[in-house]
Amino acid sequence: MRKFSKKCVFFKTFLTIVFVPLFLVGCSSTPPKNISNICKIFEEKSDWYDAAADARDKWGVPIHVPMAMMYQESSFRSDALPPRDYVFFGLIPWGRVSSAYGYSQAKTPTWTDYIRETKNSGADRDDFDDAIDFMGWFISKTYKINGISKWDAYAQYLNYHEGWGGFQRKTYNKKKWLIAVAKKVNSRSLRYAKQLKTCEDELSKSWFWKLFS
Repeated sequence: MRKFSKKCVFFKTFLTIVFVPLFLVGCSSTPPKNISNICKIFEEKSDWYDAAADARDKWGVPIHVPMAMMYQESSFRSDALPPRDYVFFGLIPWGRVSSAYGYSQAKTPTWTDYIRETKNSGADRDDFDDAIDFMGWFISKTYKINGISKWDAYAQYLNYHEGWGGFQRKTYNKKKWLIAVAKKVNSRSLRYAKQLKTCEDELSKSWFWKLFS
């Protein structure tokens, strides 16, 4: 019994040393290594493509548009936060400039609306699947509310940043820097779309098919 017990302890220790690090790596939420190429992103994070494709099918939103917006918002960091606010002549940090958080930098009130409307009560802003679904929902609503094409990354991003009411009031016209950023998002969206055409057939194959391809 004593020898058997020692063997069990050794076996458990071996499993812990070998498999726990692998599990942690698999659960890692670190950003992709090459975020400038959408094919490289999805090759590294294969489950991200599945989530993005699900959002496309659910909301009718082309994959490259929310991905380009997410690049701008968080650089694909799950724990991204807005900059700190400062008081007393900019000397003392005092909270954050907004409640935005996560991959999509969704603000708390808008995220709450998303959960209520979609009934996705377990959604988390630091979960890619939920974040890309949120962006699909927002882009789809932008189309319904302001008539902006789901393929128009430029105007979609202005809505995303200013809100639907802000876009209607054209608040972005007073923010030249925002217009410049929206143009960058649009350019990246077009670049992502072109890249995705070269690899989507392979990405869309099932894991079983890939084993034999």
